[in-house]
Amino acid sequence: MSGNDLLALGLLLVAGFLVGGVVSFGRARRWIPAGIVAVLAVLAAVAAVLRLVPA
Repeated sequence: MSGNDLLALGLLLVAGFLVGGVVSFGRARRWIPAGIVAVLAVLAAVAAVLRLVPA
């Protein structure tokens, strides 16, 4: 695995943990932190996909 592959895998793992945080905050009906964590999860997932797509 190359460095880009490892970075993309790490970013996908971070995005997964952040999605878990969104679910946790959503169940507690805390919508502002859930929205912030959702935005961070989307950014991490997009960054991972951009790392995997060749330039």
